[in-house]
Formats: sequence, C-alpha cells, structure tokens
Amino acid sequence: MNGYLGIDVGSVSTNVVVINDAHEVLTSLYLRTGGQPIRVVQEAIRQLKEQLSPDLEIAGVGTTGSGRELTGVMVGADVVKNEITAHAVAAQHFVPEVQTVLEIGGQDSKIVILRDGIVVDFAMNSVCAAGTGSFLDRQAARLGVAIEEFGRMALRSKNPVRIAGRCAVFAESDMIHKQQMGHTMEDIIRGLCQALVRNYLNNVGKGKEILAPVVFQGGVAANIGIVKAFEEALGTKVVVPRYYHVMGAIGAAMLAREKILAGAEETRFRGFGVSEVDYRTGSFECRGCPNCCEIIEFYMDGSLAARWGGRCEKWQRVQQEAAERA
Repeated sequence: MNGYLGIDVGSVSTNVVVINDAHEVLTSLYLRTGGQPIRVVQEAIRQLKEQLSPDLEIAGVGTTGSGRELTGVMVGADVVKNEITAHAVAAQHFVPEVQTVLEIGGQDSKIVILRDGIVVDFAMNSVCAAGTGSFLDRQAARLGVAIEEFGRMALRSKNPVRIAGRCAVFAESDMIHKQQMGHTMEDIIRGLCQALVRNYLNNVGKGKEILAPVVFQGGVAANIGIVKAFEEALGTKVVVPRYYHVMGAIGAAMLAREKILAGAEETRFRGFGVSEVDYRTGSFECRGCPNCCEIIEFYMDGSLAARWGGRCEKWQRVQQEAAERA
C-alpha cells in the first residue's frame, strides 16, 4: 500500500498528513513549530512511524510553507511548492467548483482566486499580525477566554460593537476602551471578529472578485465567529473543509503523488531515519555582486547538504561541482 507524505511548515504550526492513492487522509498531525522547525519535523516523522502500518510505503513526499526548502532537503522531498499552489490544489479536491479560497494562519493570511480550476490571482499579507491566529490567541488570553470558546461567544452577541481592526495595536486599544465603557464580552468579541474580517477584505482581498463557492482554510477557520462574519460580509455561505487546518499539507501530498505517478522517478524520501540525523544550519553573505545575498547552508551529520537564498545559482553550482569532483 502506497502513502504520500505532505509537510507544511509555518511560523506557528507544522502540519503533516499522509494520504493514499484515493486521496484519503490516513493520518494527520498538527504540531506547534515553536521556532524550531528542524526539531518539530523530526518529531513529526517519529510520530508518523509509530502511527502508520508497517505495510505502508511512502511513495512520494511534498513540502510547502515558509520552511519548505529546509524541510525538503531534510526529508528528501519530491515536490517543493509554495502555499498558494498547495492550498488551491487541496481546496479543489474537496470543493471542485471552488472559486475563492480564504486562508488565515498563525502569522499570515492569503486569498486565492480560481476560475475554471486555474489560479488566476492571489494575494498574501505577512506584514501585520492583525486578523491572524496569533492575534486572536493573544486577545483570547487577555480576555481570559479559551480560544475554543471565542467563536461561540461571538455568536451569542446581541449588539456587536465596532472595533478598529486595521492595526493589531489599535484593535487591542479599542477593545480595552470598549470594555471600560461597559460593553459585554460577547459584543466585544463579535465586534472583533467583524473587524478582522473587514481588515482581511480591505487588505488581502482588496480589488479581488470574490465569488462563490468560497472555501475557508487555516487554523482560524475553526472560529465560527469569524466564519459567520465572513458570511455576513460576503453575503454567501462559506465552506469549511473537514481538514481545514492541514489543507496545505494535503495539497503538498497530492502534488507529490501526481509527480510520482507521472513517472518522473522514484521517491527521494530519505526514510523515517531522518528523525535521528544531526542537522544544523549556517549562513554567510555573498560579496560577489551588489545584491549581497544571504546564503543559507544546511548540514546533515556534519556534511554540507544544500545551499539556497541567492538571487543567482552561483553557490548551488559551486556545491554541485564539488559533489561531482568528490
């Protein structure tokens, strides 16, 4: 039995899934990255080995997310794709007619516009944390509310207040002001949900033609208050897939399966033993031209395994030539 591994390494969470040839999810993991992507990916591989049947063979691996290059070298990925492509592929599988994908993660958010199954436009916001999962977590903690209850409390609101949501700092200040004025917790939380949706649509979604079906993905999709606010703002139903929190990893796994079945080559997966390898990274500044690129070096058990980060292929060529001489 073949399985296809997808790994989505973000700044807040690392999501891992294994699918079969029917695109069914066999297992999934959601781990906090905690600023240590190498350690967390190794832990995920260890857990997978324990969960998966010994009869299952990993036939392909795909990586995505902000840590996709690093993870791709670590595990031996067959496909390394950006988040836009991975999320679009997964959304189309679960909702074939999808025309708009909304994705809000821990530190960033994005929108993908599809027409006739093709990505025609997209946008990302990775500058300000307003409206992302980390901001919601922080506000829930400040209010003394479990994040799991945040959405349900929002739906109990009878008179939501208007919160300034364009900036995370201003939003927090405005919430404190509304509390001091005596507004209920439910009304403040509902107002925050509406503010975050306004910020998303006016920033990430600005100038985009948002058409149904609309699919909402990412960890924030678990917040039913945000889902309701999107439906009110867009005037249409918003679909939250079953595996909303690991859709990027599912897309990466599907892309890996597609490449392997196309007959490109056998998988480059290094095996579950990667969880025991000693990895470390280093960097230096290239002075070869005015760009002064920061070149990342990745070592496995003390040996240089990969370099990336340059605007040209100079250091990749140097590494390749050294490998050929060896």
